[in-house]
Amino acid sequence: MTKTNDGTCPILTTAEGAPVGRQHALTAGPRGPLLMQDVQLLEQMQHFNRERIPERVVHAKGSGAYGTFTVTHDITKYTKASIFSKIGKKTELFLRFSTVAGERGAADAERDVRGFAIKFYTDEGNWDLVGNATPVFFVRDPYKFANFIHTQKRVPDKNVRDNDMQWDFWSQCPESLHQVTILFSDRGLPASYRHINGYGSHTYSFINADNERVWCKFHFKTNQGIKNLMDDEAAELIGRDRESHQRDLFEAIERGEFPSWTLKVQIMTEKQAQQFRWNPFDLTKVWPHAEFPLIEVGQMELNRNPQNYHAEVEQAAFKPSALVPGIGPSPDKMLQARLMSYADTHLHRLGVNHHQIPVNKPRCPVMHYMRDGHLATAENYGSAPNYWPNTNTGAPQPDERYVDPTWNLGQTIVDRYDSSEDHDDFTQAGNLYRMFDDSHKDRLATRLAGVLKDARPEIQMLQICHFSRADEDYGRRVAEKLGIDLSEFQEHATMAGAGSK
Repeated sequence: MTKTNDGTCPILTTAEGAPVGRQHALTAGPRGPLLMQDVQLLEQMQHFNRERIPERVVHAKGSGAYGTFTVTHDITKYTKASIFSKIGKKTELFLRFSTVAGERGAADAERDVRGFAIKFYTDEGNWDLVGNATPVFFVRDPYKFANFIHTQKRVPDKNVRDNDMQWDFWSQCPESLHQVTILFSDRGLPASYRHINGYGSHTYSFINADNERVWCKFHFKTNQGIKNLMDDEAAELIGRDRESHQRDLFEAIERGEFPSWTLKVQIMTEKQAQQFRWNPFDLTKVWPHAEFPLIEVGQMELNRNPQNYHAEVEQAAFKPSALVPGIGPSPDKMLQARLMSYADTHLHRLGVNHHQIPVNKPRCPVMHYMRDGHLATAENYGSAPNYWPNTNTGAPQPDERYVDPTWNLGQTIVDRYDSSEDHDDFTQAGNLYRMFDDSHKDRLATRLAGVLKDARPEIQMLQICHFSRADEDYGRRVAEKLGIDLSEFQEHATMAGAGSK
């Protein structure tokens, strides 16, 4: 029996917003077949068929919550990152905990490394710190990463997880011993997400207002204390609740027991890194705390649960390449590979515009020249130009204040080199022009003027300057075809010659 909406509930609609009068299939008689014109039913079925997106290759099973980060100590001598700019500054964030090897249906309390990924919505863009509950990892060479993950999944024939292939890989990779020892220690079975530490694991760079670089590592120390399970306790817990960590986190926040962590960093200078007794960018090793003590930075608190798991947790996209001014990468080979890999996997799972999904959307103005693609909204750019460089008033432009300092790699300096410097862009074009006979030159000028006439006058003048630097006659002919006064042209050519190449 259908109930009539008495006005106390919102009216049910289709995905296009049209009100729905009744939710029953449209049939030819009470026992007859369905009609293809029942677009409401078709829409529901078609959407249902597409409700699942590809699960993450790693970190598939996870839980998330929103919160805030508050600065308690001044580290501006190390970094110009706006998030750390002053004591008391608060930044909103979203944190996703996860298991690493487990699939989406895995139990929360299985022995596994735990993911610890944070998206900070800073006023200079999103900063993603994509780490784990351990300070190290199994491998240091990115070539081994995909192969290692294969060993944590299922064998091709039996489609089950297999200890032989897992230990076969580890036995061939002794660098994994540090992480294996952590995994099989008591800390390999945390009691809940609230009772684990989080680490950036990789080495990152801090850059201060004077463009001085130091290397840093991030540590989030749980204020709830470390709490773990023994194997029998975990087995019993899995038997009655496969979502134990998810439930614990959600219910603790609902009760107002907001979990929190203290952020601390380790700092190493470039000189110290050059002189250190092992590679400080090796992901399988930690920096000794006695030599590089923890420096307190601030407090992170989780205080709000998501309202829709799929929209906010499953679609959350974390990538180490989401960096902000004052925080950058390091020569860590694994980090260098993850800068590409994580962004690429979200392009596959969620699409090219995954940054427009609310949970991933920056909380600051976004200005760029990337356009269109699946589910593009155009809300940030509308009809603005989709190319750079350009001469349009108000178009986004780079700002030299945000250029990172160079990297000195001994024989090579890493920098963003201007490809127009030390290059002659005009001689060969002029030589080609001078090879043409008079009638060919005239036809060339006519064709160029025919399309250049549609450009704005200031663009015409800039381009004529380029033609003239290749050959004075080249510029004169095009100018005449456009009806531009040569004296006016000479004035612009002189001005452009001072700064053009």
